[in-house]
Amino acid sequence: MVKAVVLVGVMGAMALAGAVQADTLAAARAAYAEGRFLEAAELAEAVGTSAGYALATDCVAKYGFHLAEDEEKQALYERAMQLAEEAVRLDPNNPEAHLQVAHAVGRYSEGFGPMKALREGYPRQVREAMETALALDPDMVGASVSLGGWHAAVVGRAGGLVARMLGATRKKAIAHFDRGLELAPDLKEAYFEYANGLLAINPKRYRERARELLTQGIELPPQNAFEQILHDKAVERLATLD
Repeated sequence: MVKAVVLVGVMGAMALAGAVQADTLAAARAAYAEGRFLEAAELAEAVGTSAGYALATDCVAKYGFHLAEDEEKQALYERAMQLAEEAVRLDPNNPEAHLQVAHAVGRYSEGFGPMKALREGYPRQVREAMETALALDPDMVGASVSLGGWHAAVVGRAGGLVARMLGATRKKAIAHFDRGLELAPDLKEAYFEYANGLLAINPKRYRERARELLTQGIELPPQNAFEQILHDKAVERLATLD
């Protein structure tokens, strides 16, 4: 009888802890949706789970890239990498955790020149993290779109020799972008990243296709503060193509 009471008490405590975690994660997602990215990161980190750390990574990296002052960015990206590493440590089978490793390391590596980033192995680390995410979840939209962006960035910015060394190709970029749109035709980010990727590869060749993608993405109403940021940037980018 005593053991049964203890067991019930333990199970009740676990259920309560799980409910608190769920409520905190929901609050973090609400803060993210409203554009309170750093507050969302603190809430998500406090959850203490792989999902929480992955969300915290996403929030910090997005704040760093889209809103932070230049002198703040690298420190934010370093924090994002630490959060992502913890997300993977807590659950190596969480595809979002691996995607956020790619997100954080990718942003951090942008603070260096292409050759230094290559020497440090950042491009390969980013690609491998995204490929791990896709291996765990072949239908993961974010991983498909991000991998398309990786191929496009390497082909467009690093040059032919480096692209061959890293296995980056135009065809793979387009295939991953197309897969992302196939999986999520209503995702504003997929159109924006696809257009940017094509313009990185060859702005003259893909100008009209990029214009079409940006127009389609702009027609989708923003669902949260992050999509509003993308929307505004897409409008600005489209204006440069006129």
